[in-house]
Amino acid sequence: MQPTPSWIESANDPAGGFPLDNLAMGVFSETDGRKRLGVAIGDFVLDLSRLEEEGLLALAGEPVMNRGAWNGVMALGPAKWDEMRARLRELLGEGAPHRPAVERALVRRAGIRLHLPFDVTEFTDFYAGRHHAENVGTMFRGPENALPPNWLHMPIGYNGRASSVIVSGTPVRRPWGQIKGRDFAAPILSPSRRFDFELEMGAVIGRPSRPGEPVPTEEAERMIFGYVLLNDWSARDIQAWEYQPLGPFQAKATATSISPWIVPRAALAPFRVPTPPREVPLLPYLAEPHPMGLDIALEVALVADGGEEVIISRTNARELYYSFPQQIAHHTLSGCPMRVGDLVGSGTISGPTRESRGSMLELSWGGAEPLELPGGITRSFLEDGDEVIFRGAAGGPDLAISFGECRGRVLPAIEKPFWME
Repeated sequence: MQPTPSWIESANDPAGGFPLDNLAMGVFSETDGRKRLGVAIGDFVLDLSRLEEEGLLALAGEPVMNRGAWNGVMALGPAKWDEMRARLRELLGEGAPHRPAVERALVRRAGIRLHLPFDVTEFTDFYAGRHHAENVGTMFRGPENALPPNWLHMPIGYNGRASSVIVSGTPVRRPWGQIKGRDFAAPILSPSRRFDFELEMGAVIGRPSRPGEPVPTEEAERMIFGYVLLNDWSARDIQAWEYQPLGPFQAKATATSISPWIVPRAALAPFRVPTPPREVPLLPYLAEPHPMGLDIALEVALVADGGEEVIISRTNARELYYSFPQQIAHHTLSGCPMRVGDLVGSGTISGPTRESRGSMLELSWGGAEPLELPGGITRSFLEDGDEVIFRGAAGGPDLAISFGECRGRVLPAIEKPFWME
């Protein structure tokens, strides 16, 4: 595929990641601090509030582009999303009308600050990557019991914390928690010693479902406004002590980082692929009428305490055993309503090789096989000062649809408050 030509030259760079075919959506501000909606195009962001003021973009009877989140646009529904996308492609494509007015609405991306792109209503994290589930299960239960009996029949998930979802670039402080090692007679209160990242993607729900009504996978797909990169930071030692019988709690509550750009569902439609072959048949409500997986190349870079950046993992979103529409269909099966602004995490996306594992837990095999980095540095889990960087893109050398980056640096735990003594 070749990029759709634009009169903005930098948008025609095949490797640039933000061509006219993408139109990734974010929230930005300049020196005045005022948040407004924009789309990435080449080296620029197009200020949609400016277009709206000029009368070049009108989706509703009132302004919706001068807000600090995309929820208002999402609430307008899929027909308006398509209308907005078609209008922006018209204004930014070759031979576009109103070019001088559009040029006035362009701001260089290098000089802006990016914010959380939408107000997160709820957050659900799934466990939809088979390689990750098998790796973790093998470490804790042995290869013969790696997958729980229900795993091949339905997407497993848990309700997370929307309040701790943060935008890329926000530092993450090492959490405190109860920890009980194998040789401990009782748990201790300590900062996490096995702090970790999880390479995930997130689906942003832009269309709600009705309470009490399950939705089929095809309708679930149409509920998705777009996708983000997602790092569900995890305290493995806290989780090991707390997760039975109800699953993760404090271990996953510290922070969930997402990329600042929402890549539209429409931009990724050409990159849909089948989900992996099924070992056992799924129940009919999880049937996929067409390919619903996504071919998105993903990578993880680690900057160890201010050193050089090292790529430590490369994998692909097509490794997910359950697609996002299947996850959403299962989420609504009980009648649970999805709301505008819900965030659905995929779970860790790992591949079949060590170099494609999506967490430090897997890369170091629980600490037994530490990663060796340049300069004689080793890592089993994340240390204070380490920075984790996720990148993702669909396409290839002729056309890249980029998610940008999802970054986070680990800060030391707070000093132990006196009342914890």
